[in-house]
Amino acid sequence: MKVLLFGTTGMVGQGVLRECLLDPDVETVLSVGRKRTRRADPKLRDVVLSDPGDISSLTAELPSIDACFFCLGISSFRMSETEYRRITYDLTLRAAKTLVAANPRMTFIYVSGSGTDSSERGSSMWARVKGETENALFKLGFERAVMFRPGAIQPLHGIESKTALYRWSYIGLAPLIFLMKTFSPSSVTTTEEVGRAMLAVAKRGSPKPIVENREIRELGKPPGA
Repeated sequence: MKVLLFGTTGMVGQGVLRECLLDPDVETVLSVGRKRTRRADPKLRDVVLSDPGDISSLTAELPSIDACFFCLGISSFRMSETEYRRITYDLTLRAAKTLVAANPRMTFIYVSGSGTDSSERGSSMWARVKGETENALFKLGFERAVMFRPGAIQPLHGIESKTALYRWSYIGLAPLIFLMKTFSPSSVTTTEEVGRAMLAVAKRGSPKPIVENREIRELGKPPGA
């Protein structure tokens, strides 16, 4: 299986990359982002683009891609809706339109978030924009488009967010995440489970087009668990 991965240097992307490199069914990982991953692996190839929404330089390679894991995103903290939409919606759709035109048969998985607003009319800005992005992706024509909506994500294996606010938040909230995993396990997942779940969907399909946190945890279980 050949994988195209966006947002590899982010917390979720790092976790997905790790699982892809460990999976014997993954032949190659083509990483697209503004920075190199700084990982050395024979499966991995870094493609650094100042604008990850413009992947026209990769058009010739896209027909051979089996799955695209779109983990590129940004926090809405202190951002205007216009700026947040430019990155969350506009950039994502520009890249996705190139992908579907070149290879509609690939599995396209987009990382959204628990609480995303599919109606696009709610009071939460980030949830509206994420909902609009999901809805637009469904309409593009991928044979298999799946939206992942993780809740709280626990980073494992030394992975950390590149956003300072998130890094400190995860340190401060570690006891709370532990309690959530103990008393409300369906609301918490890990970077490892998210990566495994994406690979499971790419290989065997998804039970539904929108995968919530509970299903991510189930799909992300190790073999035999």
